[in-house]
Amino acid sequence: MNFLKLYISIIISILLFSCNNDNNSITLKGNISNLEDTQILISYFAADTLAIDTITCSKSGKFTYKNRIDTLTTFSLYFNNQSSSIMVFANPNDKISIKGDAQISDLIKVNGNEINNELSLFKESNKDLLQQRTFLLQNLNQVSNDRVLANADEVSKINSFNQELTLNAEEYIKKNPTKMSSLILINEFFANSENSNRLERVMEYMQGDILKSKMGLNLKAYSEKINRSAEGTSMPYFRLVNKTGDTIQSYDYRGKYLLLSFVSTTGIDSRETIKSLKQTYKNVNKDSVEFISIYIDSNIYPISYIENDSIPWTVVPEKKSWASDIVEAYNIEFAPNNILISPAGIINDRNVPAIAVENALKNSVKNNR
Repeated sequence: MNFLKLYISIIISILLFSCNNDNNSITLKGNISNLEDTQILISYFAADTLAIDTITCSKSGKFTYKNRIDTLTTFSLYFNNQSSSIMVFANPNDKISIKGDAQISDLIKVNGNEINNELSLFKESNKDLLQQRTFLLQNLNQVSNDRVLANADEVSKINSFNQELTLNAEEYIKKNPTKMSSLILINEFFANSENSNRLERVMEYMQGDILKSKMGLNLKAYSEKINRSAEGTSMPYFRLVNKTGDTIQSYDYRGKYLLLSFVSTTGIDSRETIKSLKQTYKNVNKDSVEFISIYIDSNIYPISYIENDSIPWTVVPEKKSWASDIVEAYNIEFAPNNILISPAGIINDRNVPAIAVENALKNSVKNNR
């Protein structure tokens, strides 16, 4: 008898536990056209750990995905071998619908809660801009893959579309200062290390408890971080070991223009950057200008592809790579990335294209006279 009671008690506990878990279940139902394969990659953070899964669609692009979550969770869905993606925001017990074209992922509609609904409305109100931008980007990617120079008019149009979308996003944020959807638009359009003033400005629109959310706190911390190495600020201190084993420090370069060039040992862009900087270096006054190239993906001097077997200025193979102190201090998120610093130790320009370094130096000299 006691065994039977114990057995029944265990069964009831299991059923109750299962019911409680169901309260945290979420369902994503999708209908996506123009899928090149039936596999969709999905990723999300669970207890600060990145989880990755796959969703198998029907041939018509329909799918159902279920999971259990404890709090607001961001799911990233990647289509067509990760060539396009969307973000889906889900709270426990949400039922989310996803519908659209994998080739125009910016216009995929996500509905099922306030955040997704409002972001889908923003997409719909900017449908023409998003659609035109997508088509131009697809064309440029095709041009790039064929190793043909991108059309300057198309690049200009994309920049124009991005500017208009950014203005529209800012207007939305002004009108909705207490909503999570506004924080998400800030993260999408303004969380850029080269536009610290804009990020700081739009964060000031936000009000209320939303600023105490994880995303709100992260954006505020990120804004403070990039302001420490923004244009017009004093250069953060650095201490590095160059390829010959000598220690160099930031104050060694006071009184001179300093170009910090963050590059990679791989990739055509970094290779072209070094090639262009070599030409510029021939023309600068070595008494007043110094270059430092910091390789942030290798701990050995990368000579295998460099023309003439050497670089005529200071080279630093950063052993900690992307986790290095200087990458953190100068908020470097991509390579190549060139930063020009004045003789007074002020950051004049960030993300200067290699071909524009010489002109940037001339303009800085002119402005500092």
